[in-house]
Amino acid sequence: MAARVGPVTQHIGLIPTVIVTHTEPFHIAKAIATLDYVSGGRAGVRVRVSASPDEAALFGRREFPALGADPLAALRRPDTVAEVSRDLFAEAADYVEVIRRLWDSWEDDAEIRDAATGRFIDRDKLHYIDFAGRWFSVKGPSITPRPPQGQPVVAALGHATVPYGLIASSADIGFVTPRDAGHAGQIVAEIGAAAREAGAAGRSGQDQPQMFGDLVVFLGPDAAAAERRKARLDDLAGAAYSSDATIFTGTAAELADLLLDWRAAGLTGFRLRPAVIPDDLLAITGELVPELRRRGAFRQGYEAATLRGLLGLSRPASRYAAA
Repeated sequence: MAARVGPVTQHIGLIPTVIVTHTEPFHIAKAIATLDYVSGGRAGVRVRVSASPDEAALFGRREFPALGADPLAALRRPDTVAEVSRDLFAEAADYVEVIRRLWDSWEDDAEIRDAATGRFIDRDKLHYIDFAGRWFSVKGPSITPRPPQGQPVVAALGHATVPYGLIASSADIGFVTPRDAGHAGQIVAEIGAAAREAGAAGRSGQDQPQMFGDLVVFLGPDAAAAERRKARLDDLAGAAYSSDATIFTGTAAELADLLLDWRAAGLTGFRLRPAVIPDDLLAITGELVPELRRRGAFRQGYEAATLRGLLGLSRPASRYAAA
């Protein structure tokens, strides 16, 4: 879907989610590099782990214990974390390291494309990555030239300390789910400390991760109208709407107040989840964005052509070119 959307859009980043527990990093590195080409440098990937026995059964390669009706709560239990969660997130960190090395395995000028001599590539500028770890053994190089961004953006969602470690060590963007501004500050401090520790251990020369707060939004002309709309939908569904992220109901101006408050706590940006499409998506673009622009808190134009550029992330050199 992202590959179809890429050529017919501008400016927006395209970050599909990949469940790394059941896919191969070589294939995903190739797919995301291709997406970066067809979108003109606007690709990323959100890595996600899965401990679902049902999902594992579809692949038949591994088994997981049943986590009950609330897998997220189960993953917070110390016994489950020790058994499943830490290994899954450590595997995900290795997965990201493999795809980053594969993106670097072609130097930027490895393609010659010289028809007169019949040389397409400079073989000296393709590199084996020779990754050998607990979960993966990948020789490389990639079969896709280095992506336009050098390194497409890597994102991960985190709710607790173990996934925060993946964000700190491996991601460019961490999607987090604060309850309020104080909690946002605590999350930023925890991930920041872990990222500095990961940097000391060799965070592959990346920029420090940016933290984006997730919010589900029900917008209305006034707070009461937004609450009534949510209540009506709850009645129709037969249960109150629930989410891993904070649920906001109110006006665009009230949401702007909250976003600026959370930004002051240290968040870089936000990932807003429209509760109802298209209603809340149109309210975000038609009401919230103009409100934030009036307050000088939202861009008036696009200052860069790539997703990394729009996020203020540098374009890293290939680690192998430096060698």
